[in-house]
This record gives sequence, structure tokens and C-alpha cells, in this order.
Amino acid sequence: MPKKKNLKTSPKFIFVSGGVMSAVGKGVVAASISLLLKKNGYTVCPIKVENNLNVDFGTINPIEHGDPFLTQDGTETDIDLGNYERFLDQEVGYDNFMTMGQLYLKVIMDERDMKYNGEDVEPIPDVVNEIIRRWKKAARESKADFIVLEFGGTVGEYENNNGLYYEAARWLGFDYQVAHVHVTYVPVPPHIGEPKSKPAQFGIKALMNMGIYPNFIVIRSEIPVDKQRKYKFSHKFRIDPEDIFSNENLDHIEQVPTHLHKQKIDQRILEFFDMKHKKSLNLKDWNKYLTALNAKSKKKLKIAIVGKYFATGEAQLIDSYYALVKSLEQAGVHNKTEIQFVFVNSEKEEKSMDKALKNVDGIIVPIGWGKRGAQGKIEAVRLARENKIPYLGLCYGMQLACVEYARNVLNIKDADTQENNPNTKNKIIHSIPFNKKYQVIKGKGTSMRLGGYDCILKENTLAYSIYNNHNAFKDKKTHLINERHRHRFEFNNDYRKQMEENGFIFSGTSPDNFFVEFIELPKKVHPFFIATQGHPEYKSTPLNPHPIFLEFVKAALKFRK
Repeated sequence: MPKKKNLKTSPKFIFVSGGVMSAVGKGVVAASISLLLKKNGYTVCPIKVENNLNVDFGTINPIEHGDPFLTQDGTETDIDLGNYERFLDQEVGYDNFMTMGQLYLKVIMDERDMKYNGEDVEPIPDVVNEIIRRWKKAARESKADFIVLEFGGTVGEYENNNGLYYEAARWLGFDYQVAHVHVTYVPVPPHIGEPKSKPAQFGIKALMNMGIYPNFIVIRSEIPVDKQRKYKFSHKFRIDPEDIFSNENLDHIEQVPTHLHKQKIDQRILEFFDMKHKKSLNLKDWNKYLTALNAKSKKKLKIAIVGKYFATGEAQLIDSYYALVKSLEQAGVHNKTEIQFVFVNSEKEEKSMDKALKNVDGIIVPIGWGKRGAQGKIEAVRLARENKIPYLGLCYGMQLACVEYARNVLNIKDADTQENNPNTKNKIIHSIPFNKKYQVIKGKGTSMRLGGYDCILKENTLAYSIYNNHNAFKDKKTHLINERHRHRFEFNNDYRKQMEENGFIFSGTSPDNFFVEFIELPKKVHPFFIATQGHPEYKSTPLNPHPIFLEFVKAALKFRK
């Protein structure tokens, strides 16, 4: 075995792995450690590595893996990257996310280009070398003090794809200073009534079988970890009890950084690397948000999210709209209002939408794809418009708001989207010829707009007032803003004049006036009816909620009164 000597001092690598089960909370722990290191004055580059063979997460059903988080550079990533952005208040992108599909694709393409000089091409060493190349590239371009790497999946799992990541981490440890944080689960079986550590022990054993020895252990459980359990882990795996941390169930994930900080996790990690730590961290703004988040508010709002990605078997899943839920929660906190979510399945409730939306204070139609459930969403738009319930349409929610208006106000009965009805004569929403300036190709010639795009807002509109009130312009003089996009179809400009003449407002367009980005109704017709082709939910953070959600919550409060 090579000797570890003359290790490079920068950057430091912290690997966060998970044991026992998936969704154990590795992403929140990785984001929390990153936040605490940043508060200690260090720069951090968080990275998530995934095991599946998808090239990105844009083709995965949200029910399978949660809401794909969209970055500013257009990368469709795992949900955890959203936590990185929300906790750190810094953008992530392509370099912060990799899948086994990306890695194999790159290695195979290099093989086709004869870059391996006739050698056998194998997972070890070739895929492992590609993993390390990507990690070093991210480190070099970010110039960060710490690279915090979260391993997707569970150590020792059946597919064992992630074994290549662990091998890469092992190799990296011969050249760089590394630390391993293992997040594991200790269940408390109801028929026993005490925490059982054996599953976690098997996970740590599997980790050690891969040549990785954990330096720190974070224990997830229903209850705080007691001294007896810490003693067991310390005794069996020769880990200092001070390096074993309890991360029991908390009410909100935003509590995790301060919870781990109280146990000195950042201090212990920095001492491990022989680096200085601050005696007192400036967590004032974060703690202020937590206080408001945990406060019992007298003001309550029922906000309906009308979508179709809720059911997974017999279970109800909200992770499909995770960024939206967090954005509304953040806006509620800043408005001292508790948001009570009403999740409406647009497919199941198509014929009874009025009943499903009874007594709600606001309606949101979010992102979606395809015909299934579309008519139910259009019904929700109609009810919001006719009953003057605050309405916010996001992406598909903007497109269907245009269709609903064309059908029920302009009386164009066959108005539809090209996606849902390719044969209709009135394609209010349609596809446009590919232009590499705006779109990328996503398989079989499918073009999409992905990532951040500029938009010019029209003065004296609701959209303009929202951004103006919160000083959220990219360029105030030109009324320029920028939002993230993830969609295939566009508003058909052939209908713009006709809809404008019938009271419809196009309040935001691309700088060249080609793409419709914001639509709304006049305030004299509806107090708050607005929709955008963009995705403001991917830019909202606890300390900087997006203005659209702040104003939507305010409008819902007025409506409730």
C-alpha cells in the first residue's frame, strides 16, 4: 500500500456517506457542515455524486427521485443541490453534480476517440480516474478551501455502483487531506423501546470493507442518541465519543446546522485538519429565521398546489414539489404566517375541482408535463380567475393560464397546447424551431430552454411592482430580471395581439420581445393573477425569499380577510 506522505494541504476533502437506508439525511448534513465551515470563514464547494445511469435528473419522474433542482447554468440535478443553495446562499451548477451515467458516457466516448491507446477500458481504473478528474476540476475552478462531497445511495447497496466513488475517495486520500463523515440510522423499534445499533454497525463494516474508515459519525434516529449508544460505536470502531453526533428528528431541516454546531461538529472537523475555528459563529440571521420558523403564528393560510406528482403507491409524496413548498414556507415565515398546504391531484379531482379548492386562500399550478391531469389544472385556473382567488402559475401553470383564457374568454374552444393536442388548429402554446442561442437538445431532437434567461418587465404591471418593491432587478434602468427556465414549449405569438385586445397582459418578455415570460390580469379585473414561464422557486432561500412568493402570500392574506 502506498505510504501517505507529503499530502497536499489544499483543498481539504470531506466525504459524506450514508448507511442503513436511503433518505437518511446525508444531503442536509453535508449542507449543514458546508454552512458551518463557511461561517468559520472558509470557502466551500459542495458536490453530490449519484449512482444511476441517467445523464441528468431531468428525465426522471419526480415521484421517483423528488423535484429535480434546476441550477442557473441549466443543469437538472438532484434535490439535495437545492439544499446546498438554500443553506449556503451560493449558486451551484454542473461541476457540483455528477452521475454514473455522465462518467460512463465520458469514458466510452474517450474510448471511441482512441484516447486509451488500445488498453482495456475498465471501471477500475478508468471510471475512477474520471471521477477524480471531475473532483479536481471542481476544486480547481471553485478555488475552495473545502470540497464537501456527498455520496448518493447507501454503502454496500445491491447495485454497488457507488463503490467506484468510494474507491476514488480512497485513492484521493493518498494525495490530499481527507475526512469521512458517515451518516447512519439507529432505529427505535416500538416493540423494544430502545435504540438498536446493529444495522448501523453492518453499514460501517461495509464502509470499512471498501477501505474507508469513518472519522466522524452522525446518527439519525427518532430520539436523541444516548451515551450508551455512543459508547458502543466508540468501543467497537475506536472513534472518539466527541466525534459521534446525534441528529435526531427535528421539526425543520433548517435546525440541523445549529443543532450540530452545538455539538461542536465544525470545531472537531477543523481540529482534525489542524485548522483554526472561530470561538463564536455569526449565526444571527439564521437563528432569527429559525425563531420565526418555530413561532406559532396567529395568521394561517390555505394554499393549494394543483399538480399530479403526489402519489407513490399508497403513499403521499410532496418531494415532487419540494422547492416550491420550501419557497412558500420561507415566504410565510417572513410574513409571520403559517402556510397550510392543500395538495390537489389534478387528475383525480378534475370533475370536482370546485370542491377540492373550497375555502383555499391561494392557488398555484406548478411545473408539469403532458396531457394527464391538464384539464384539472385548467379548471383550477378558471376557478381562480372567476372567483378572484390569488393565482400563481409556474411554467406549465403559465401555459395553461393562457389556454384557459383563450377558451373561456376569447371563446376559442379548441385552444390547447401542442404538447397535449398536436392536431388542434389553435395552438396557444407551441414548439419553435431549434436555436442554439436559446435551447439545448434533450434526446431524439427534443429542444428545451434550460437555465437562467433575461426578461424585460413592463412598467405599471403587477410583475414590475413585485420586483421593484423588493429591489430585485438585475438592471433597474432597463427593467431587466433573470429567472431559471426548464420547459419545451412557448407561447404562440400569433395570439398575442388578440389576447391583449381582450384584457390579457403580457407583462414580461425576453429582451428581443420574442418569448413571453410573464402574463397577468389587470388589477381592476383580478387582485392577484400572475404567471411566469420561469421558476422563481429555484432561487428562493430562507434568508432571501423570492419576491413573487412574498407578494403571493401577502395577496392571499388580503383575500382571506
